Amino acid sequence: MGLIELLHMSVFSQSFSPCGKFLAAGNNYGEIALFSLSAALGPDANELSQKPILTFTAHEGPVFSLLSTDSHLLSAGNGEISAWSWAELIKKNVKAAWTRRPNYKSSLEIPEINAMALNPADNSLAVGGGDNNVHIMDLENGAFKSVLQGHTDYIHCLNVRERASEVLSGGEDGAVRIWDTRTSQCVHCVEVYKYETCARPQHGKWISCLTTDSDWMLCGGGPSLSLWHLRSMSPTSVFPLPGCQRQATFYQDMILTVGEGQCVSHCLMGGEVKAQIPCTPHSINTLAINTNSTEHRVLTVGGSSDHIDVFTNLSYKAFSLRF
Repeated sequence: MGLIELLHMSVFSQSFSPCGKFLAAGNNYGEIALFSLSAALGPDANELSQKPILTFTAHEGPVFSLLSTDSHLLSAGNGEISAWSWAELIKKNVKAAWTRRPNYKSSLEIPEINAMALNPADNSLAVGGGDNNVHIMDLENGAFKSVLQGHTDYIHCLNVRERASEVLSGGEDGAVRIWDTRTSQCVHCVEVYKYETCARPQHGKWISCLTTDSDWMLCGGGPSLSLWHLRSMSPTSVFPLPGCQRQATFYQDMILTVGEGQCVSHCLMGGEVKAQIPCTPHSINTLAINTNSTEHRVLTVGGSSDHIDVFTNLSYKAFSLRF
C-alpha cells in the first residue's frame, strides 16, 4: 500500500479472537489486518511485532463492522456478511467460510452494513445499515429469519439485551428503537433529540453510538452522549463532551467513550468527565476492550489513521499497532 493510501486510511472496526491473543481490524479499503497481541506485548517486542501477521481484502467497500463468535470472525461490507475461521486465519489461510446477503427488496440495492450484534440466547445475528431495516440471521443455518422495520433512515448502531430478549437500534432518523426479538415488534421508540437536555441541533439528530448494561442505556451522536434508565425511559445523566461520540462502553464503574477529538474520555455515571487520554488518530471510530484473555487485557482504539493505539493501562497509550 502506498503512502497516500496510508495517509487517508481510517480504521472502522475491531474484534479480538476468542483466545484473546489476536486482534482483527477493518479499514476503509475493505482490508482486514490480523495482529498478534502475544508478540506485541511480549518481552522481545519490536517494531515488527506491531505490524500485522496477515492483511487481506475481505470486501469491496469499507469494513464497518467486525464481530467474533466462538470460532469465526464475522465481517460486514457493502451488502454482505462474511465469516472467516479464526483457526484458519491464525494459520494465514484466507478463505471465507461463507458469505451471506440480507434479503434486500431489490437485487440492484447494495446498502452498506454499518453494524452487527450477536444474540447468544438464540444464536442469531442482528444486522443493520443503509436500507433502514434490522435483519435477523440464524447463525445455525445461515438463513435470514425476520426483518425489523420502523426506522425512516439508515441504521448506525445495534445492541442486544440478552436477558430481556431485546435488540436496540440507533439511526440517522434520531430514534433509538427497542425491539422484542420474539415478536419482531418495536416495543419502544426514543427520539433522543426531542429531549432538551440532550439536543444539539447544530450537530443533527443522528444516533451513532448505543450500548446497554442491565437496565441502563448509553446513546449519543448528534445529541449529547446520555445515560438512560430503560425502565423509566428517561435520561439520568448527560455528558458535557463537545464532539459527536461514535462508540461508548461501560467498564467497571466508568464509561469509556470516543468520537470526534483525539482522546478517550473517562466519564463517571453521574455525568462528570473524569479524564481525557490522548490518542494518535484525530478522530476515533472504534474502541475495544479485550476481555477474552487476562494476559492480553488491553484497550485498543482506531480511527482516522493507520495506527491502532494500545493501552495496557487506561491512563496512557503504551504503543501503536500499524497497518
